[in-house]
This record gives sequence, structure tokens and C-alpha cells, in this order.
Amino acid sequence: DRPFASPPPAALFNRPLQIKDGTLPQIIDKFVEQHKPEAIYFAAEGGERCAYIVLDVKDPTDLPSIAEPFFMGLNANVHNSICMNLADMKAGVEKAAKNR
Repeated sequence: DRPFASPPPAALFNRPLQIKDGTLPQIIDKFVEQHKPEAIYFAAEGGERCAYIVLDVKDPTDLPSIAEPFFMGLNANVHNSICMNLADMKAGVEKAAKNR
């Protein structure tokens, strides 16, 4: 499992037209339908609108199709981080200890 977290995409939502013409909700709705994220949080970061998106990315080759709608449709910056839940962390530590 490869959780995907999208910390502050700096330009996300900051062009007023994206709100007025409906681009923003259309892109978010399509993304949710396609990728079924575990959670999405909207906030302000450094004075800019942003979104934090958490989803399970099983294959790293999926990252371009996950990020591209935000790059192309919203001119957003996208950052991703690989995260682990508690069970993943314990398994990883156990694996690392065996490799010492």
C-alpha cells in the first residue's frame, strides 16, 4: 500500500475564474469519482487555498494520472508523500531489523 498525501498545492483554487466557471468542483468531483480518496481536507496554507488529499496508491505508476488533473486543470503545485499506517510501520521496522 502506498498512501498518497497531497500537501499544499500552492496555486490550487487561487485563480478566481476556477471558482466562477465551475472548473474547481468539476475537477475535484471527477478526481473523487476516479480515485476514491480516503479523505480530502481544504485549508489555507501560507495565504493560499490548498487541499490535502489522502488516498491509497498501490502502484507508483499511477502518480501521473493522479496529479495531472491538478497540473493541467488548475495550474497547481502537487507534492506527494509516502506514508505508512501503524501496521506498515511495524512490518517495515521488523524488515529493517532483519537486514541489519
